[in-house]
Amino acid sequence: MSRRDQIRMTDEERARFLAEAQTVIINTIGKDGVPHPMPMWFGIENDGAIVMSTFTKSQKIRNLERDPRVSLLVEDGEEYAHLRGVVIYGEAELIRDTDEVVDLLVLVNSKSIDGPIDGDGIRDAVRGTARKRTGIRVRAQKIVSWDHAKLAGVY
Repeated sequence: MSRRDQIRMTDEERARFLAEAQTVIINTIGKDGVPHPMPMWFGIENDGAIVMSTFTKSQKIRNLERDPRVSLLVEDGEEYAHLRGVVIYGEAELIRDTDEVVDLLVLVNSKSIDGPIDGDGIRDAVRGTARKRTGIRVRAQKIVSWDHAKLAGVY
């Protein structure tokens, strides 16, 4: 078995890792071809799609309008033996309908709340900003993952 196979997360491990994470790095492609990495809060839809939202006039949206290809990175670990991460490759679908953007914002913001979630309260709070925002949905075309702890200190 290769090292790559040894450290790959299972589907369940990957889902748990992503559900516990708050921030994803989205990499879009700038007009000059240079990657444009930016941190974003994100949510996960029932079908596994990763969603986030940003201001419509942002560089990320301009880049995605030109080229929808993206990679998403979620990682953690302070020492090599504990590094974990997931990279998702796909194409971004831009969501411009205000009600859909509100739904995405509720999902994204719900991840940061401990305890009971007041969906209507979040919905009311984000509705004012939603019309200035565009949602981003990424369905994975390819996923790469790693968890160095699976090597049990043997590299």
